[in-house]
Amino acid sequence: MNQVSFEEIGAVTATFLAKEDVVPGQVVKITDDGQVGACSDNDAFCGLALSNRKGFAGVQVKGFLTLPISGSVSLGQVILAADGTGKVKSAEAGVTALVVSVDDAAHTAVVCL
Repeated sequence: MNQVSFEEIGAVTATFLAKEDVVPGQVVKITDDGQVGACSDNDAFCGLALSNRKGFAGVQVKGFLTLPISGSVSLGQVILAADGTGKVKSAEAGVTALVVSVDDAAHTAVVCL
């Protein structure tokens, strides 16, 4: 979708302690008090890791963001879960989100958390 941009609208980014497996650009989950780590398959994710430096991760937890996807993701209110490789997929249980754009070629979706 090139005609409109949702980039960073309502973005809320928080700093967490980070496990070593946190990779920027991948979804993460809460693993301990104030700590995030990589997601396993079908995990409910808390946001998208933007950075991981010296044991701290910047994680976008709210607002519009572009998420890496695996498989087919529909537009509208959907339930998403981690796929175990840092991406998200459609799921029966997980995180309810508003998907406003899907780019199948780039394997990404613009989502509002």
